[in-house]
Amino acid sequence: MNQPLDTPPPPRRAADTTAVPAAPHGRCPAAAAKDPTSCEGPRDAATIVDRHGRESAGCVHHCARLLAGLEGARVHPFVPAPQALDVYSRARELPPFAWEIGR
Repeated sequence: MNQPLDTPPPPRRAADTTAVPAAPHGRCPAAAAKDPTSCEGPRDAATIVDRHGRESAGCVHHCARLLAGLEGARVHPFVPAPQALDVYSRARELPPFAWEIGR
């Protein structure tokens, strides 16, 4: 799972489910297309960084849901501590892709 830092990221596949496509109208970029929940708070409250360095900003609610489903992801280090702790706390309580099981 761990890669040396000098190794380039693997090429992305067309059906990569970890990539976040353009946000549906009226929702933050961290909201998954199939996730029916609405945003909570500012749409740029936090930023999630995946294991390849790609970033996705969004509300605390959708960042937590995204963090729960991405292996090796983390909250960006410049996110204020209250929002970062909220994202981590919420993500810890969620299964990956929580919207698929109605959560």
